[in-house]
Amino acid sequence: MGSLLRIHNKIEFWSNIHGFSEKLPNFRCSKLKKHHYFSKPPKKCPKFDCFRAKSSTLLDFVPEIKKEKLEFELPLYDPSEGMLVDLAIVGSGPAGLAVAQQVSEAGLSVCSIDPSPKLIWPNNYGVWVDEFEAMDLLDCLDTTWAGAVVYIDENSRKELGRPYGRVNRKQLKSKMMQKCILNGVRFHQAKVVNVVHEESKSVLICNDGVRIQASVVLDATGFSRCLVEYDKPYNPGYQVAYGIVAEVEEHPFDVDKMVFMDWRDSHLEKFPELKMKNEKIPTFLYAMPFSKDRIFLEETSLVARPGVPMEDIQRRMEARLKHLGIRVKNIEEDERCVIPMGGPLPVIPQRVVGIGGTAGMVHPSTGYMVARTLAAAPIVANAIVRYLGSEKSRSGIELSTGVWKDLWPIERRRQREFFCFGMDILLKLDLPGTRKFFDAFFDLEPRYWHGFLSSRLFLPELLVFGLSLFGHASNSSRVEIMAKGTLPLINMINNLVKDTD
Repeated sequence: MGSLLRIHNKIEFWSNIHGFSEKLPNFRCSKLKKHHYFSKPPKKCPKFDCFRAKSSTLLDFVPEIKKEKLEFELPLYDPSEGMLVDLAIVGSGPAGLAVAQQVSEAGLSVCSIDPSPKLIWPNNYGVWVDEFEAMDLLDCLDTTWAGAVVYIDENSRKELGRPYGRVNRKQLKSKMMQKCILNGVRFHQAKVVNVVHEESKSVLICNDGVRIQASVVLDATGFSRCLVEYDKPYNPGYQVAYGIVAEVEEHPFDVDKMVFMDWRDSHLEKFPELKMKNEKIPTFLYAMPFSKDRIFLEETSLVARPGVPMEDIQRRMEARLKHLGIRVKNIEEDERCVIPMGGPLPVIPQRVVGIGGTAGMVHPSTGYMVARTLAAAPIVANAIVRYLGSEKSRSGIELSTGVWKDLWPIERRRQREFFCFGMDILLKLDLPGTRKFFDAFFDLEPRYWHGFLSSRLFLPELLVFGLSLFGHASNSSRVEIMAKGTLPLINMINNLVKDTD
């Protein structure tokens, strides 16, 4: 729904995703767009029943995936030195590199561990321009749009006067890596398979046999949750999307505006089965037009439990493109995305610190995370520097406890609880209900919907936001929200009462 991160990964979907409680396979995913890496799906998915989308005319254009890597050399960690590093970071996505850069700037030793540290992120990240401007990252946007548009139905649209941008993935990773190198960060190309905790340090065991000792360990592996532990049943909602960067003969969209959401469904009139499914669990089009003949197109199920099968997503997208008169000439890349939304937070505190998807930082109502994660990186980095630099000798658990408290203070936990409440309502809405919801949502004062999408509102403001949304809703929408939102509201209140410092 917004701009916080859309991360995509070319992965397979799971047919038994409902009631799913085990750890997700090792992928980095989240939405631009979302927390993910392109890679060919494995032939078999351990512990899961997987299926691939059936072949289609659209998929006939999909090219072989080309993995592009940065060209400069990385300073490598030397295991023969047996060095105890201040911080070991597992994963070199945006979150991991942001923390590595900022902790190393303070003069602490950092080792980044990743199987492919020079691999350029192949996902398409979309962000609100003001969020990247606040982080001094405007030079890492390769395309911007003056605003965005939301199509509620065939007769109604909303103009969003908030600039939107597409991240230059190579530029962003190069910028972050170069700063890390300048600050003395060391890199180790391997996969972490285990961690052993001692009183004042932890030992990371890699699949190449190398052991890396660290005072603090940060898990930045996304939804794979490589090291961070959870102790509650895992039953999130799922955002599922299929996207392509394509050369087309032409498209009907204004190149000065990105299409944030298109809930129109006239393209399904000739497909009664798909239309019926879309009435129950709707999907929308998200589009970034780069020019009149080049565009990023993505069909997205905002949130569902269980998730919408990938094949259904692709069929709906093909029907939509045909209806819009968009003839695909060439597909540069495609993205398949499955994002867990909501669900429990990890055990807090614990010895391994987390950030991003592995720490439950995906927006439960939107699936976005990138800007939120990058904004949280200084909080994690400053906490690590502060606790490691204190004169008093601290145990490993004391260090990690302090960092976790800074990452998830009670204000942020309460905020997330409200977002989960929003997700629970969205899970219950059909297409007419979803349209009414967003019709009211984007009629709010910009500070409210801006703040909601960008995680800037905290509980007191969120309560005002909720009342304002209810006030802007139609009478029928209010009745539906009251009927479907009462139980989630009670659950939210109970969780808020139980959660104390």
